[in-house]
Amino acid sequence: MLSLLAALVLAAVHFLTGQLQVLDDLARRRWLSAAGGVSVAYVFIHLLPLLAAGQDVMSNAQFDLLDYLEHHAYLLALAGLMCFYGLECMIQKHRNRLPDQTESHGGVFWLHIASFAGYNALIGYILVHRESPAALELVWFTIAMGLHLLVNDFALQSAHNELYRRRGRWALAASVLVGWALGTATEVSELAVAALAAFVAGGIILNVLKEELPEENNSHVGAFVGGAAAYAIVLLVV
Repeated sequence: MLSLLAALVLAAVHFLTGQLQVLDDLARRRWLSAAGGVSVAYVFIHLLPLLAAGQDVMSNAQFDLLDYLEHHAYLLALAGLMCFYGLECMIQKHRNRLPDQTESHGGVFWLHIASFAGYNALIGYILVHRESPAALELVWFTIAMGLHLLVNDFALQSAHNELYRRRGRWALAASVLVGWALGTATEVSELAVAALAAFVAGGIILNVLKEELPEENNSHVGAFVGGAAAYAIVLLVV
């Protein structure tokens, strides 16, 4: 039930982005920068060590296809980063060809949404099959991922305008719940979970660098550093 509640919270995040639109520019930059700081802290304090643990799982697995790869998890993370980077480059080229305030082409929009829907579904799945069953760890994971999804959601809304508000956010909210439902209904091997998590870790790292490390002209350094420092302390102490 706790994991279901966490999934519902993450799904609800996709309907909160509109609240940022009503804030003045300075307040909005502070919130987004603080959220970016929290997510960066999560990547370096929790995600990278988790990637190392996934590497240990793969190194000890008897799976012929991976035997010749010395750094399985890290190569999968690199593959995930490159896939998301390629997708973002394609989206950006499409956006550059459109006049300002014009909605994206439907095919490009749904490709973008489909990639983030898979991303969200994995987060929902991990809510069930997370590394530690401790309730407090679930709380901190939900906070970090909620802020991460908030920044992603803001970027997607800026990219796709009304089309995202009408359809995209519903798809992404539903995908978190679909991932949670799959997690409760299925049990996959530790190797498969480690491989999938490593692939998506690359995507998370790219999104942190692309969206959550704020650009100089759109950032609030104090909020960013404060968010990163506060959450790093939480992860190290708790």
